[in-house]
Formats: sequence, C-alpha cells, structure tokens
Amino acid sequence: MLFRRPSTTRTETRTPAPREATSLALRVDGREVIVTLRRDARARRYTLRVRAATRDVVLTMPARGSLKEAIAFAERHTGWIAVRLAQLPVVVAFTPGATVPLRGVPHVIVHRPGQRGTVWTEAGADDAPLLCVAGEVAHVARRVADFLKREARRDLTEASRRHAAALGVSISRITLRDTASRWGSCSSTGALSYSWRLILAPPEVLDYLAAHEVAHRREMNHGPRFWATVDRLFPRRHEAEAWLKRRGAELHRFGAEAE
Repeated sequence: MLFRRPSTTRTETRTPAPREATSLALRVDGREVIVTLRRDARARRYTLRVRAATRDVVLTMPARGSLKEAIAFAERHTGWIAVRLAQLPVVVAFTPGATVPLRGVPHVIVHRPGQRGTVWTEAGADDAPLLCVAGEVAHVARRVADFLKREARRDLTEASRRHAAALGVSISRITLRDTASRWGSCSSTGALSYSWRLILAPPEVLDYLAAHEVAHRREMNHGPRFWATVDRLFPRRHEAEAWLKRRGAELHRFGAEAE
C-alpha cells in the first residue's frame, strides 16, 4: 500500500482595503463642524448643502472625486457654511417657558409640580394656550415629547382610517418615527409610518399627509392617477405642500437640546 502525505494548502491572508472616510471635521468660526461625505454617480462637481431639518452639512462628491479635493473644497467654503449654519432656526428644548406649536397653535410650556396628572392643555391669562406639565422639572421634556407623540398617533390614526374608508382600502399598523428625510411612507402591506412632528403643524397639513400615504394603497407610485386620488381625498393639497415646503424644516428644531 502506498501512503501519500496529506496535501497542505496555504492560506493567504489579505489585508482588507481601508474604508473610505464618510465624514470630515472642519473648523468653522472656531468650532468643529462634521461634514458628511456622499458620492453620487450623477454628480459632476463638488457641492455643499446645509440641511435645516438635521442641522448638518453634506458634501456631495463625483464618483471619481478624491478625498483630498473634497477637503480642499470644504475648506474654501467655510465662510459659506458659517453663514448658512447661523441662519438655521434656534433650537427649542421642551423646557418650562418655551413656546411649542400644537396643531399649529403656539403653546407655552408651564411647569405645575404640585398638580396631579402628566400633561394637559388649558387657557391662561388672556386665553393664551398653555401646555401644563406636572411632576419633577427633570421629567418635563420627556413628558412633553410623550404627550405630543400620543396626540400625533391619535390624529394620524383617525385621519388615516377616515381616508382609507373613503377610498375603500385597508391599512395595517401605524408607526411613528422621527425622520428628517420624509414625513410619511406606506408599504405594500398597508403599514403606514409618519413623523410624529406632524402634530406640530396645522391640522390640514397632517390630514394631507395621511391622505397622501393612504392613496398609496391604490397607487404605489407618484403618477397622475396617484395625484388624482390624493386630490379626491384632500382637494387642498397644494396649500398643504406649500406650507411644508415653507415651514416644514422648522418643525425639527422643537425638542432638540440647545448647544
């Protein structure tokens, strides 16, 4: 019998390629600003954008652009970035004395530590709308946020079911999120998702977004038939869209922590 030595195989170890940077730190007016880097196959040049909703800076690069060129481009435009950042709306934390919109109506947050309950609305002096919060001051921000999300869920559920009934379609679960890129979405299974911040907008804006997403139960696109369906459910959509375009980004400043 002939015995053969077992063959040995060499295992080659390869050093993984270094990951490309996805952001860079930039000094703007004496403070550090993080700039997010994004490659876009359609981009032909470097561009900068300051997003009001997320209060950040995005630098778009061509597909073959280099990190070195991106850094140089950003450094040449620190003045432009500083001006745009300074123009962003001031953040409003959920603290006593702050003014927060509820269904488009400004409400002043008032701390009522000695009263029972959690959060409620009432009319103050001269019928000024108040958002009253019981409990310890350390819990005010969380209680206000929870209250707004509960109100958003109630209004969005009612509006979604009403539009679904008018259209003769079904919807499944409704989820609330805090997204900056979109106000709502609809899955092929009828699951709806909305930004809870719609409760800060006037009721007709919230109602329009509900009609928009429910209309996707008939048309999972944005073609002419989809918009005809939306118009049937909510005839004043152009007014609501104009409000969102003009004021929507402001809704993201409420509930944020001041720097």
